[in-house]
Amino acid sequence: MLERINRAYKQIDRANKLLGRRINIMEVCGTHTVSIFRTGLRDAFPDGLKLLSGPGCPVCITDHGYIDAVISMSEKTDYIIATYGDMIRVPGRRGSLEQGTKRGNIKIILSAEDALRLAKENPDKKVVFVAVGFETTAPATAVIVNEARAQNIKNLFIFSNHKTVIPAMKALLTDKNSQIDAFMCPGHVSVIIGADAYKPLVENFGKPCVVAGFEPMQIIVAISEICSQIADNCPSVASVYPAAVTSQGNKTAQQIIRDTFDEVDGYWRGLGQIKQSTLKLKEQFSDFDAEKHLDVQFIPEEDLTGCRCGEVLCGLIDPPQCAMFANNCTPDTPVGPCMVSSEGACAAWFKYGRRKRRGQ
Repeated sequence: MLERINRAYKQIDRANKLLGRRINIMEVCGTHTVSIFRTGLRDAFPDGLKLLSGPGCPVCITDHGYIDAVISMSEKTDYIIATYGDMIRVPGRRGSLEQGTKRGNIKIILSAEDALRLAKENPDKKVVFVAVGFETTAPATAVIVNEARAQNIKNLFIFSNHKTVIPAMKALLTDKNSQIDAFMCPGHVSVIIGADAYKPLVENFGKPCVVAGFEPMQIIVAISEICSQIADNCPSVASVYPAAVTSQGNKTAQQIIRDTFDEVDGYWRGLGQIKQSTLKLKEQFSDFDAEKHLDVQFIPEEDLTGCRCGEVLCGLIDPPQCAMFANNCTPDTPVGPCMVSSEGACAAWFKYGRRKRRGQ
């Protein structure tokens, strides 16, 4: 381990000398952010390396308008809202779903199959599945849509806000943050899409893209590889997570996504509209599309609370630079989604950064 750590320090120093400045690496995935904090790695690296949190938390990037649309549906007595638990406290302009749980028609589920089960058990209700997540969770949504059609289930509706990660990374490099030198690519998503999916980022922007797992040593090796590529001026795609990630990914999962969804323009909190970044049901599955059949009004809305989660998600600021952080906005009273999610950058900074300061 010590040898790998020393190698990482050597590569960071080489990259610093070539660039003549600090290196900025974005860890796209929220799980990486938490792991880096929890294991103390953020404080272990030299000042010449800056780790930026990115938009890889599906809870954090959900637009206000989407949450408000779900809340509106939850107020109808003949609806059941099926949602993963981490979406319950995400704030919209009209509050959060948590405030409506007393009505009993908001059900926390553990899997997409649970939403299908609710539809079967409640044939007199419209069951709306709050379908969020990246390519990791989209296949499960696709499966239940195909199962519902095969079983002639008419009361399951998908309110899809599934996102694809590559368009967001492109948008960051194009419009949002020119200071990003490289990406530590998400492990879970890469299991599905494969490491080769990042090649356009290398070819078009010259940015190293290294897929990493979530153990400390995998993260250290990934950072060493990134800095070695920068120092040698040879950006490429690499994976230090070979046990789970292949170059081509999971072909079966990719196919069911292609067969069930279209890639359309969509809104991300903090990043605005990104072309072909959101997965919506294909026309042949339109009977299950909540937006088409339930008169859902999904209107993108600007965050007027003063929360700076959008800038955090783009790697432009660290959470403590937001005036609301640890003041108005805490895990008990979250104003922004980055404080709600267990994988949110603000929640990680609050839990682990504050713990560090208390120990000093």
